[in-house]
Amino acid sequence: MEKLDRITQQPDVMSGKACIRGMRVTVGMIVGQIGAGHAIEEILADYPYLEREDVLQALRYAAWRSEEREIVLVNA
Repeated sequence: MEKLDRITQQPDVMSGKACIRGMRVTVGMIVGQIGAGHAIEEILADYPYLEREDVLQALRYAAWRSEEREIVLVNA
């Protein structure tokens, strides 16, 4: 796993959720935006204080976390 130096977790910021560089922008928010069909460029336009590498590291972090455990999905 490469170094994820832009992902931070602090108990007093967003209740300890994984955030981007100590800001109140969570990895979950970024992944949710991508999942909703927004392009990286759209996210960067909406959040001008973010950098492209912030978004890419958020996606890498989320992918790494998703491999930690298996979640059984129930077909409805």
